[in-house]
Amino acid sequence: MMQNVHLAAEADEDDLYSGYNDYNPTFDTEDLENDVAFQQAARTSHGRRPPVTAKIPGTSASRPLATGFGSKATLTSSMGRPMTGAIQDGVARPMTAVHAAGYTKAAMRGSSFDPLGQARGPAPPLEMKNSDSSEEKIRQLEKKVNELVEESCIANSCGDLKLALEKAKEAGRKERVLVRQREQIAAPENINLDLTYSVLFNLASQYAANEMYAEALNTYQVIVKNKMFSNGGRLKVNMGNIYLKQRNYAKAIKFYRMALDQIPSVHKEMRIKIMQNIGVAFIKTGQYQMKKAFQKLIAVPLEVDYDDKYISPNDDPHTNLLIEAIKNDSLRQIERERKSMAEEYIMTAAKLIAPVIETSFAVGYDWCVEVVKASNYVELANDLEINKATTYLRQQDFNQALETLKMFEKKDSRVKSAAATNLSFLYYLENELGQATNYADLAVNSDRYNPAALTNKGNTVFANGDYEKAAEFYKEALRNDSSCTEALYNLGLTYKKLNRIDEALDCFLKLHAILRNSAQVLYQIANIYEIMEDPNQAIEWLLQLISVVPTDPHVLSKLGKLYDNEGDKSQAFHYYYESYRYFPSNIEVIEWLGAYYIDTQFCEKAIEYFERAALILPTQVKWQLMVASCYRRSGNYQKALEKYKVIHRKFPENVECLRFLVRLCTDMGLKEVQEYMTKLKKVEKLKEIREQRIKSGRDGSARSRREGNAGGDASYIDPLGPQAERPKTAARKRTEEDDFADEELGEDLLPE
Repeated sequence: MMQNVHLAAEADEDDLYSGYNDYNPTFDTEDLENDVAFQQAARTSHGRRPPVTAKIPGTSASRPLATGFGSKATLTSSMGRPMTGAIQDGVARPMTAVHAAGYTKAAMRGSSFDPLGQARGPAPPLEMKNSDSSEEKIRQLEKKVNELVEESCIANSCGDLKLALEKAKEAGRKERVLVRQREQIAAPENINLDLTYSVLFNLASQYAANEMYAEALNTYQVIVKNKMFSNGGRLKVNMGNIYLKQRNYAKAIKFYRMALDQIPSVHKEMRIKIMQNIGVAFIKTGQYQMKKAFQKLIAVPLEVDYDDKYISPNDDPHTNLLIEAIKNDSLRQIERERKSMAEEYIMTAAKLIAPVIETSFAVGYDWCVEVVKASNYVELANDLEINKATTYLRQQDFNQALETLKMFEKKDSRVKSAAATNLSFLYYLENELGQATNYADLAVNSDRYNPAALTNKGNTVFANGDYEKAAEFYKEALRNDSSCTEALYNLGLTYKKLNRIDEALDCFLKLHAILRNSAQVLYQIANIYEIMEDPNQAIEWLLQLISVVPTDPHVLSKLGKLYDNEGDKSQAFHYYYESYRYFPSNIEVIEWLGAYYIDTQFCEKAIEYFERAALILPTQVKWQLMVASCYRRSGNYQKALEKYKVIHRKFPENVECLRFLVRLCTDMGLKEVQEYMTKLKKVEKLKEIREQRIKSGRDGSARSRREGNAGGDASYIDPLGPQAERPKTAARKRTEEDDFADEELGEDLLPE
């Protein structure tokens, strides 16, 4: 048992007080300047490196520490980690921070803790800019150049083109000075290219605005040729515009194409506008090439199935149900829309090119018709022929229009109906009601469901006075096409003729819901309310009408008349005066305004209106007497006397003028009173003798007629007697309806 017991040696007995006098060299700071490891850690980043832990078997183990004296000591931290600067397995551990944050030696001498340095007082003031420095001068000059460019643009927008050009030139001069100064103190790449570009571009624009095209082109060339301006090539569009204004179309096209090449495809809108300019330039040069383009348009494949596909080849119920299902489905609707769009494009193109591709528009239309007949759009050829007739009508060549339309009398029913409808309309306008009726019947018989044909038939019946039958044709047209506004308008007029006012008002109110801003419809509604003796509603609708046609003198005078009937003289004067301002030749308006000024005791102002009436109707003495009366009423007797004398020289037998001359001469004590009294007596006597002769002549003619009927020879005709009685064309008084619808039943049925 004792073999495992070991006794302590007695020779090396530990001293209880040993170790108190030992000195740890780690705490020796006296000779740190000579410590090589410490100095190396302080001078380099070696001390900030993390410890190499791979070679350290454990942090709790004690490690020797080397000092500058070569001694070794084993030190451990409170957590078992080695102390800073210790040597670990031959590798010196780097030192960490030398001083703590905010800790200085001054704090040990009694100073307060101030890590942010707030005790040092406020910051010193900022240094003032040196206005004499080169950089400051350049900045000020750049600011001045920008201000001049802005002032130039503002002057241009205000219309002062001369001032805008002067500002642009001054900006250019200062910008060149700026470039030279910057080149002297800095490298050339520091030049402000954006400022240079804006100055040159503004200068070129102002040159162009002032029509100094040569200078503008030179300035644009400076921008375009400078490779440092990345987007300068786009300005070739502006150069092309200048050449177009100079009528140099070849160069305009050249520059437009150069600009088009430099604009990327993402800018589609700009490219389209440039191509439009190229097209305009080609048109100006007469290089249309329209025939080739029209042929290409005709040859575009429509890729639409024709109507034969929707016709059943047999009586199979299943096939018929399938055809009925696809006849009006969404795909079929798309096909109809595509076909309608293609036909519209072809018709529009033919209308545009036909008048210019040949020596005359008729030859041009004939060429288009032949091309269309040879394509898949054969049915459009007839429509082109009708358009040809329409063009003849616009040129007032009615004979050619009639000949063109008469060619369709032997065509199929649809084309025959359209041609006959237009022929009926033409004859109706020429007041040849017989021919108009014949062609209207032909149009209705060819296509009973054509609303235009039924409307024209109703027009011919209306012109013959059969209003009830005309109303039936208009109703039938509306049953076939409820959107036929011509038939609805004419039906309202027919009801007015039949004195069915409520039904007429209903027609025009329906039409107003379709055509909100139709002046004719608004006037008819106002007129119906006036017939119904509802002036307030009539005024309301007329006010809506003048918002559509604010310068119509007839509507303004009608408003004035209604306000006058209501006793509102101020409003009546306003609208009568506006009517006179737009049409100063309406005698009714002139008479009302003159009477208004006389009633308000402003006779001097009434003279202006009566003098105008005298100019319009110089053979009527009434207006000149009114002028003289205004002078007399205003107390200007001398002017009144002179005016009466002038009237007497023009109308020496006017009794009223002589009476006023006698009265004025008497009041003014003039010697001429006897002369005018003598003339007045002669004129009155002559007037009395003339009236007696007329009366005796009437009695004698009546007596001779009685004697002739009793015993005269009925077969004898006195060659000097009255001519055979013939019907006379009475001048119809113009009504309010005529101002908006001279041909109130004639609808424009010709295709656009």
